[in-house]
Amino acid sequence: MNEEHVESLYDTLKKEAEERGYFLNPDTSFTKEIVKGLLINRKRFGYTACPCRLASGIRADDLDIICPCDYRDRDLNDYNACYCALYVSEAIARGRQTAGAIPDRRPPSEKRFHKEEERAHTATTSLTCPVWRCRVCGYLCAREQPPGVCPICKAQKDRFERFM
Repeated sequence: MNEEHVESLYDTLKKEAEERGYFLNPDTSFTKEIVKGLLINRKRFGYTACPCRLASGIRADDLDIICPCDYRDRDLNDYNACYCALYVSEAIARGRQTAGAIPDRRPPSEKRFHKEEERAHTATTSLTCPVWRCRVCGYLCAREQPPGVCPICKAQKDRFERFM
């Protein structure tokens, strides 16, 4: 894997994380190994499947583990790091805390949705997370907790209200 590609994706992920109120793991060599795995999976499958999980190579089956994966925010809220530890909480990023083991939230394949129609039907009939609204710009997101920083206007977490 070309180191320039690793550096380029690392820089992109770091910039995007910072713009959206997220933090990459401060252990740069570890983080760049994860980035290298993302690039390998992009070349292998055509998408950046999490390198810490076994991807099927079928995009529809792997949508939940394309980085950033569907489980990142819940893992950050509960464990201060995502499953592969690419993304970490501010406390870990600032060196005030260390990451521990993170259990894999991904359900077995027989319990995951494979059809867009099923996914759309479920989304319109029930919400699995509360919806949070930024009181500054109106940004909406559905997740267990509001983001640390609004990705649109950069308002802090305490500027969010539960919307639904």
